[in-house]
Amino acid sequence: MPYNQVCMQTQKQIGKIQMTKRKPKDKTEKTTLKKRTQKDKIGNAIHEITKIDELARQDKLINNIHPLIKLIITIGYILFVISTPKYNVSKLVIMAVYPVAMFILGDINFRDSIKRLRIVLPLVCLIGILNPFFDRHVLFRFNGIELTQNLSLFKNLAITGGIISMLTLALKGILTVIASYILIATTTIEKICYAMRLIKIPSVIVTQVMLTYRYVTLLLSESGRITQAYALRAPNQKGINIKNWGSLLGHLLLRTIDRADEIYNAMLLRGFNGDFPNPEGRKNSNKKI
Repeated sequence: MPYNQVCMQTQKQIGKIQMTKRKPKDKTEKTTLKKRTQKDKIGNAIHEITKIDELARQDKLINNIHPLIKLIITIGYILFVISTPKYNVSKLVIMAVYPVAMFILGDINFRDSIKRLRIVLPLVCLIGILNPFFDRHVLFRFNGIELTQNLSLFKNLAITGGIISMLTLALKGILTVIASYILIATTTIEKICYAMRLIKIPSVIVTQVMLTYRYVTLLLSESGRITQAYALRAPNQKGINIKNWGSLLGHLLLRTIDRADEIYNAMLLRGFNGDFPNPEGRKNSNKKI
């Protein structure tokens, strides 16, 4: 490559770095940075889904357990958590040992997992937020913490059944979401679908689960292309105009339907009949060959 071209590429890269670090001066630059941030969000979402797939394909002790065993344990654990009485918080705290043990045995980073679930967990915690207003029965009173002779903290604080049930519902939601995440992070979607077929779940439902999970990244990339094309046609506009949302969603729907037809025809040509073979058996057969 000639020296002049190398210098020009280097200057462009330095300009991009400076563009991301310095504050935008005008509205056009602010809009450009905002659109670039939206594109990065879609890319980060696709990256996180890829990271979860990589975790599920690791050669760890938890990953090598039969998927049917893990699926039954997860379903049983979720049912056990949901059936806990609404005032029994201590039982739920003890049941938190299971996800902690799975994080350790599966070598799953707890901080990264919380980052991936940062949108779902707050919504789950808000399920029982209205309970204190309806269940005002006082279960016990807290005498408070005496700081000095004349000053105490939380003196004569009444703990109602609504507060306890709100905490119980929040813990139930958190443990349920984390248990489901652990199953996905330690088992590939093919093995989960295979285990679902072993417990006689209809093949239509299993196929929908697999295709939905697999093509979330495809839907995100398609939406990213559409928003990027819109941004190029309206460079000085903040976001997407509400008048254009209908046409963009319709365009995304048409693209999705076309892609679904292509995928379905490709699956039929490859002999797909709704059944999911054992992924481990497929690996062993490939090794023998």
